[in-house]
Amino acid sequence: MRYRTSTFRSRLGSVLDHDTAPPACGPESGHTDGAGGTTLITDLPYGPKAAEVAREAVAVALHGAEAVLLDDARLITSELATNAFASGRPPLVLCVDRTNPTTGGLEVEITVTDGGCSQPAPSSPQVPGEEAESGRGLVIVEALADAWSLTTGAHGTRAWCRLSREVRSSTAST
Repeated sequence: MRYRTSTFRSRLGSVLDHDTAPPACGPESGHTDGAGGTTLITDLPYGPKAAEVAREAVAVALHGAEAVLLDDARLITSELATNAFASGRPPLVLCVDRTNPTTGGLEVEITVTDGGCSQPAPSSPQVPGEEAESGRGLVIVEALADAWSLTTGAHGTRAWCRLSREVRSSTAST
């Protein structure tokens, strides 16, 4: 059985979506259950430790994945958790879905939800000034993720992204 995180979205909420299709949530998505996929769901502390706990949880969920994918996933998750703490309200929840699509490879979906915020989602990630000490989170997510979205509302915020990797065929050199 697969479990998914969800949030209640206010009619006053806003959406920032950078995907050609919404996240899939069912058997028709091409995901497999059992040995083909795993889901990790965990509460994150509402505080400065949220990013650290999120990075550790992703490392557990993606154990054995290639180092580049793991590094990208940990960085993205850290940024999403930090944004949830900085801009949202408790509870903070992390969901990591790891699947091996029937076409091969590895697909990872990372979702961070929080209890909502009063700020609407930006129309696009704003690149901060060179001297700014923060504000690069969504720019990083956009650069590393294959697809992502941000839905904000007074009763819940949902940040989602997908990372996909093809299986590399190994060839023996002679």
